[in-house]
Amino acid sequence: MTEALAHFAAAPWVAALALAVVFAGAVVQFSLGMGFGLTVAPILALLDPALVPVPALLMSFVVAAGGALREVRAIRWADAAMAAGGRGIGALVAAALLGSIASGDGFSLVFGALVLGAVGLSVAGLRPAYRPRNLLAMGTVSGIMATITSVGAPPLAMVFQSEPISRARPTLAAIFTCGTVFSLTGLWASGWATLTDLWLALLLSPAALAGFFASRTLGRRIDARYRLALLGISAAAGAALVVKGLA
Repeated sequence: MTEALAHFAAAPWVAALALAVVFAGAVVQFSLGMGFGLTVAPILALLDPALVPVPALLMSFVVAAGGALREVRAIRWADAAMAAGGRGIGALVAAALLGSIASGDGFSLVFGALVLGAVGLSVAGLRPAYRPRNLLAMGTVSGIMATITSVGAPPLAMVFQSEPISRARPTLAAIFTCGTVFSLTGLWASGWATLTDLWLALLLSPAALAGFFASRTLGRRIDARYRLALLGISAAAGAALVVKGLA
């Protein structure tokens, strides 16, 4: 705890911006059932690399679990299990990849490239059919991306885009809850997770809780214009991370 407090105390303005970003991400997540990672992770990676991927994933778990519990009766458990199985496979692949990254610049490069890939998937317009094999395949891709960047929604969003939001949102929340556990396990096994990461996430969690309550009012105002702005900001952050990694 002391190390985490000292980390934020060294740069209070960074901590304030991080709290604001987490709040915005939670509002998006609780309103749409996805989007926390894509809203939060690229910006946190630029603000303070210590906040990704583990602290961001820990907060993603809390946010996703809250959404799943709020609508637990509407979860389609068979579909959630298939996609979560893919997330587990992807987490294993990502853990192996992370074990081969030896520098911070290398991590920034991979992180930024995957964020750009997530943005690309979000705007590609692909519409894979809502069927078990696609849930497993996109769940695997989601697991790789989420474990390294904490951005795992875009691949699964492509499969769920034909489903009504009232059915997609709770099932996605269940998938992300289970999938985040797999990702965190993979990060711990590959040596990327520490106790300080947990404390950093806990210090940012009040902003996520505030976003949960605010989403009941602000969620009605989230529309296509916000989605375009989010994708633009995420793409710019991803590109900056790639440049940083190549420098």
